[in-house]
Amino acid sequence: MRMRTFVAGQEAVSETEFAELALGLDVDLFRGPLEPETDSERAAREDAARDVLADLREQGEAGDEIAAWDALYADALTHTVPFLRAASGHRPGTGEAA
Repeated sequence: MRMRTFVAGQEAVSETEFAELALGLDVDLFRGPLEPETDSERAAREDAARDVLADLREQGEAGDEIAAWDALYADALTHTVPFLRAASGHRPGTGEAA
């Protein structure tokens, strides 16, 4: 039997979706998508992420503790690279040593 998890009336089908529903943050916005994106798509995503992060920090400084924690989480996501995306750029046996 599989346990089902709901956040605000919506079923979360993965850990990432649970975090997005619980925190109200789009993980891909801050971390980047798993699939390749163009330079212009990345620039637009990063601009939007900076705006959202600035808003969260401002709300946190105004006393919203949840927004402050969300800002810390979002900021940490900007320093990560999804394993699958990182691995797709590396092909074993194709470097100089191969």
